[in-house]
Amino acid sequence: MENHWIIQNGKLVKSVQFKNFKEALSFINKLGELAEQFNHHPKIINIYNQVSLELWTHDQNAITELDYKLAEEIDKLTL
Repeated sequence: MENHWIIQNGKLVKSVQFKNFKEALSFINKLGELAEQFNHHPKIINIYNQVSLELWTHDQNAITELDYKLAEEIDKLTL
């Protein structure tokens, strides 16, 4: 995956690579706070310095406006 959102299997997906594990973990913690604010929680997979994300609205089993809004806010964390 590239460092931008794509649609894959009905989900918004993105992978972000960081300098090291500590930076990846810091991003995940910030993302957790953001997800709580939105009350919308992505699937997060972390392998060392790489964080992969999947967004979709579980109860609708589809990508919704909420997913796009959260993705936009997540992008702000990686700038």
